[in-house]
Amino acid sequence: MKYCVLIILLAATLLAPAQRTTPPGISVIAYYAGDAQSINAYPVEKLTHIIFSFCHLKGNQLWVRNQKDSLTIQQLVALKQRNPSLKVLLSLGGWGGCQTCSEVFATRKGRKEFARSTRNLLHYFGADGIDLDWEYPAIAGFPDHRYAPEDKQNFTALIIQLHKKLKRKAELSFAAGGFTTFLAQSVEWNKVMPLVNRVNLMTYDLVHGASTVTGHHTPLYSTAEQLESTDHAVHYLDSIGVPKNKMVIGAAFYARVFDVATDEKNGLYQSGKFNRGLSFARLDMDSLQQEGFIYYWDDVAKAPYMYSANKNQLITFDDKKSIMLKTQYALDQGLEGIMFWQLREDKTEDGLLDAIDAALKE
Repeated sequence: MKYCVLIILLAATLLAPAQRTTPPGISVIAYYAGDAQSINAYPVEKLTHIIFSFCHLKGNQLWVRNQKDSLTIQQLVALKQRNPSLKVLLSLGGWGGCQTCSEVFATRKGRKEFARSTRNLLHYFGADGIDLDWEYPAIAGFPDHRYAPEDKQNFTALIIQLHKKLKRKAELSFAAGGFTTFLAQSVEWNKVMPLVNRVNLMTYDLVHGASTVTGHHTPLYSTAEQLESTDHAVHYLDSIGVPKNKMVIGAAFYARVFDVATDEKNGLYQSGKFNRGLSFARLDMDSLQQEGFIYYWDDVAKAPYMYSANKNQLITFDDKKSIMLKTQYALDQGLEGIMFWQLREDKTEDGLLDAIDAALKE
């Protein structure tokens, strides 16, 4: 009888749902550009990775700009007390943050000194890896930042040097533009991907501040009017041999607002001009509807947008519905994960990170 009871108890233990601190199946990666205090309000138990944004170049070395940033990194590492599985990465660059990247990474000396300083900085903070966000190698990015055709090969050489110096003791990833020009011209994919843990595809800002025609800035699928999309980036890379299980798709925790010249198609795919960005935390649907904005869902792009004929403005963004569809897409396609820019722009409760987690639980 005792043996029967033991067997029943053992079976119950094995079949009981495990208490998890990180999502199953795929990586959930947050870029974070906030301060040391604000991070504590967010449900970091629902993340696998958090990426501090941003470190910079000082000469040839990876550099943390000030004491405030140092305290933030220390607090991110301390989050492992809440989520022991959490990986904390440092990121270099960002939009406007890689002014000397082309010059520094053009030389063997520059790459070696950068790799050495990266290893030392990761050790100092107890961080788990480096994410390179050079916008962009070999093609035009931030205004007046140098770029050159040889950046493409120099980026490969940089990855090789980091891989050698870190010796698989730290994670190595990079952020990639989610648009065709970057995918086709900026990276030697066949040489780089075997050496990195993942590529974080920035499948947002696909309609950006320099655009003169409106559209979805972070659609899941292409439409007849807009080729650039998450699905297009994934299929492009898959077609040239990039492993899907090293691809991470990007979601936007912010909206882009455009002034539109005409009411046709509710402001979508019309002549327009970028007005401003707006965090998801401040995207108050009720207030916007009171101001005359109407919510629309594009069932081809699987993307929401809002338009006001009175204000002649279009708002393009991710919401809970599109975020859950992107998460399911990552699972269905066998991708490495989903990431987003950025956690500080989410709501601390009932936000888009919660939507990702809800999709994973389903």
